[in-house]
Amino acid sequence: MKRVALYARVSTPDQHVENQFLDLRKLAAQRGFEVVREYSDQGISGSKARRPGLDSMMADARRGEFSVLMVAAFDRIARSTKNFLEIVDELHELGIEFVSAREAIDTSGPMGRMFITLIGSIAELERSLIVERIKA
Repeated sequence: MKRVALYARVSTPDQHVENQFLDLRKLAAQRGFEVVREYSDQGISGSKARRPGLDSMMADARRGEFSVLMVAAFDRIARSTKNFLEIVDELHELGIEFVSAREAIDTSGPMGRMFITLIGSIAELERSLIVERIKA
């Protein structure tokens, strides 16, 4: 049985990560994965490269605590394409499978890498548009 970690993030303090965790636990059970740890960041923008939950998750990844990381969507990991790709690359180097419930893309091959880059860029654009709207 594969050992899976779940990561969830919400941008504002009034949002809740529990909905993401409920869906991820269900997906993990469907795939026969054992959930060994859940990490979260609440009220922290995905544009920030350093977040307590993400940092803790990456530290445990480096220690080999799990072999699969599941997230609700790519943009839960990062809104910066560069930061997102750095995280996914490090997970890949550590032998950790990256699974996004929303995108459902195999991230291990060259086509998966292309989709990761494309979707990461879209998430970064979306964040930039949100910032512009707020300023306006």
